[in-house]
Amino acid sequence: MMKLLGYTLLLTAIFCSQAFAKSVVVVHPDNTASISAKDVQRIFLGKEKKFSTGDETIPVNLPADNATRTNFDDAVLGRSTAQVAAYWAKLVFTGKGIPPKELNSDADVINLIKSNKSVIGYIDESAVTGDVKVVSLN
Repeated sequence: MMKLLGYTLLLTAIFCSQAFAKSVVVVHPDNTASISAKDVQRIFLGKEKKFSTGDETIPVNLPADNATRTNFDDAVLGRSTAQVAAYWAKLVFTGKGIPPKELNSDADVINLIKSNKSVIGYIDESAVTGDVKVVSLN
């Protein structure tokens, strides 16, 4: 019985950690732009199209059902994923914007960033590699 309880607690911890995935904003390692939390909000809400260096920004999202996306939307954009979707639906309907492209995984975000210096995205903190630079939003 004790062994079963231990396995149950372990599985619960694993699932809970996935539900609360911590997102980090990432860019190409050569990106020298100064990027604040407000800049990230503006970029991902289509209000800013360039980095502080004048270079184009290309934001990318993870799928709406991804825990890292949920964390990013809540923690960085200050909105639920449903609210962000509604925001973009209104802009698309009125012809005033196109939402960020969605990629399937952290690995896809990393691969696109390492091949394009204009891309900005977010991934689970545990997925960070040397191919991307984490943006400090403090």
